[in-house]
Amino acid sequence: MGFSPTGALGANKPPKRVRMRYEKRVTLFAVLAALPGILVSGILIWLQSWSQESKIALFTVELVAWGLAAMALHEQAIRPLQTLSNVVASLREEDYSFRARGIAVEDALGELSLEVNALADMLAGQRIHAIEATALLRRVVEEIDIPLFAFDPRQALRLVNSAGERLLQQPSARLLGRTAGEIGLLDCLTIENEGLVPLHLNGSNARWLVRRSSFRQDGVPHTLVVLSDVSRALREEERRAWQRLVRVLGHELNNSLAPIKSIAGSLSTRIAGVSLTPEQRQDFLRGLEIIEARAASLNRFLQAYRQLAQMPPPVLRETSLESVIKRVADLEVRIKVLVVPGPEIALMVDPDQLEQMLINLVRNAVEAVLASPHEENGEVKAITPEIVIHWQATAKEVVILIDDNGPGLLNPSNVFTPFYTTKPSGSGIGLVLSRQIAEAHGGAIELANRKDRQGCQVRIALPRLPVRAAKRSD
Repeated sequence: MGFSPTGALGANKPPKRVRMRYEKRVTLFAVLAALPGILVSGILIWLQSWSQESKIALFTVELVAWGLAAMALHEQAIRPLQTLSNVVASLREEDYSFRARGIAVEDALGELSLEVNALADMLAGQRIHAIEATALLRRVVEEIDIPLFAFDPRQALRLVNSAGERLLQQPSARLLGRTAGEIGLLDCLTIENEGLVPLHLNGSNARWLVRRSSFRQDGVPHTLVVLSDVSRALREEERRAWQRLVRVLGHELNNSLAPIKSIAGSLSTRIAGVSLTPEQRQDFLRGLEIIEARAASLNRFLQAYRQLAQMPPPVLRETSLESVIKRVADLEVRIKVLVVPGPEIALMVDPDQLEQMLINLVRNAVEAVLASPHEENGEVKAITPEIVIHWQATAKEVVILIDDNGPGLLNPSNVFTPFYTTKPSGSGIGLVLSRQIAEAHGGAIELANRKDRQGCQVRIALPRLPVRAAKRSD
């Protein structure tokens, strides 16, 4: 005979009670509550001297009334509970339109119905508030001009706003679900919080401040990444630093150059009375001339750099963009600068500074196409130098484009570095000064190699400020 521990335990375990349903219990209790009265009334009817048919008919009527009363009691006890159950079920399914009706406030069931209705009203109000808050949050996220991204634990993108789409130059439908590495934002998840990271997106080398925080959605942790472009602020700090340096160096060098030039001139006049051989006199005079010339050249060099340190704020006036561009193109006599007609636009700018900026940029383009040969597939080919200026307009900004067919940019990361130049006679301040003018007007300058052919393209973006009632500068 085998032994089974499970079987033994199961044999000793008391059988599970089968609980009667609530509806059946209410019906049973209603029947049992009236049963003693039915029995007593039946006995009294039976003891009467009535005919057999009358007794049976009366007892039958009594049984029917008993059943109807039991059914009415069942209906009164079960129907309100079913109604409350339906209301609670709708609340669980986030449907807040159902309410308990026909409530009597004097009894316990009525108070329960009132509390359930109050709970439904409160949840409905919270739902409306949550929907409004979510809609407001989405609108703020879309309208904020700061790139915002949310990544799940697998570093897949789950949220991006309009500024993020503009930064990546792709719609959200193509970005969502892709990993941070695929869209070029992996450094934003690995760098320390509130650190600076350069993002090489679409030819731009802007530096961004990365702020990260965590949140949960449906219980899953997500990482929120907010980017702030600090390139302009950092450039402003750099500009102030080298402006102070230029002022200090200029002051010290000027204090030395002035006496050097003066002494060199004095010695040149005094040599005439000194007994020297013609060869010695010629050597002295040549040396003094070199000293005086280099002192004057160095002084001019310093004065050029002091332009950056003493750039005044722009004086805005209503200015015709086309007239300024045509005037700058006519100033260049080495090659023909082609101006493609664009929309008639009046900007609130400083016309003198705008003209100086365009002169610097056109001069750089001309010198680039004249100084370097054109190479194609490793072969040097003679081409016709070409400079083209055109512009585009939107509701918020005007974009001026200067295209050339020169050799392009060899080192794009250094084009705006102060004092950096690849030209033998260059000073390294033309592009820096141009960017300073553009940013003083609230705009920006970008230089990039052309994609359609060899050459460089300068992109100048200027905001369209409201035109004030002022005399046109042209």
